[in-house]
Amino acid sequence: MNATRKRLIIWGTLGALVLVGLLSAFRPRAMLVDLEPVAVGPMMLTTGDEGETRVVDVFVVSAPVTGRLRRIETEPGDAVVAGETIVADVEPAQSNLLDPRTEAEARAQLHAAESAASLAEAELDKAAAELRFAESELTRSRELQAKGTISERDLEAAERVFDTNTAAMGVAQANMQVRRFELERVRALLMSPDEMARQRESCECIRITSPVDGRVLRVLRESEGFVRAGEGLVEIGNPGRLEIVVDLLSTEAVKIGPGDAAHIENWGGGTPLKARVRRVEPFGFTKISALGIEEQRVNVVLDIVSPREEWEALGHGYQVDVHVVLWEDDAALKVPVTSLFRNGADWAIFVEEEGIARRRVVEVGYTTSSDAQILSGLAEGERIVVYPGEGIDDGVRIAAR
Repeated sequence: MNATRKRLIIWGTLGALVLVGLLSAFRPRAMLVDLEPVAVGPMMLTTGDEGETRVVDVFVVSAPVTGRLRRIETEPGDAVVAGETIVADVEPAQSNLLDPRTEAEARAQLHAAESAASLAEAELDKAAAELRFAESELTRSRELQAKGTISERDLEAAERVFDTNTAAMGVAQANMQVRRFELERVRALLMSPDEMARQRESCECIRITSPVDGRVLRVLRESEGFVRAGEGLVEIGNPGRLEIVVDLLSTEAVKIGPGDAAHIENWGGGTPLKARVRRVEPFGFTKISALGIEEQRVNVVLDIVSPREEWEALGHGYQVDVHVVLWEDDAALKVPVTSLFRNGADWAIFVEEEGIARRRVVEVGYTTSSDAQILSGLAEGERIVVYPGEGIDDGVRIAAR
């Protein structure tokens, strides 16, 4: 081989290498993206909010009469039996202290009552003396009439005087009783609360018993003191019969109906609890949100379906997170919601085809916070771009990150 041929081979090889290097340098590089295959799996759409547990039937035991409540010894959590367990005692109220003017008037009434009692006693003594004299006169007249000394008329007159004095004696005795009772009444007006308490040997109380079997949920009035009729004292219920109430936006509540399934989370246990909607209340109310926005809310009541052993630690008024199932599918074709973007009025997604990104219009069904249901446009196993950035377009070379 001559020198010219060798130079051509060397320079040709060098030129080819330079050409390959230039083509490699100026060739568009593939963008690194996150790729994920389209999967089929369970998907669930829920709505919910923070809820609260409550006993199905709460009974408020109230004072039946106005009086003085004795200290309630029962504690929250104590078991009670209907008609047997005494939860409170109400005794007659103590008298009020008298102001100086009222006390002076009462003492004047006391003196007047004492004088009237003394007068009645004197009149009783007088009536007794008159009766004794009339009785002796009647006895003498009967003896004389038997001997024929006096007439029948004189005997009848003596009997009439005796009967009249007997009646007068009864009147005097009754008047004496009235004056004594009047004296006791006035003395009672001047009696202090301590004296009345000392005179009462036993409690003339009204015993208030539990209306149902269950447990004491809350003691509304523990210390003794004056209570009015109808004032609440104790709340009683059965913690084994719990329900959950959650207030939802009215726009969400209209999607829910009795019998819908739900699950309870963040209640303190290790696993979510199963629940079912029992009632959607027909009356809405206005509630101010944390951001100061007026919202129309509706109470939704649920029953816990899970066994009692799983949630026996729950009680009345505990906070839980409620999620009501609006839709679910165990075999839904789904993609991450971050992979979707708008293509005019349609939803689109980038699909990887032999290292090239291809825009494809898809039909989207239900969406959750993380996944979207695909009704058409994709097949299971196809790889899609999870986070399409600005640099990705139809026909761009891509590679898995």
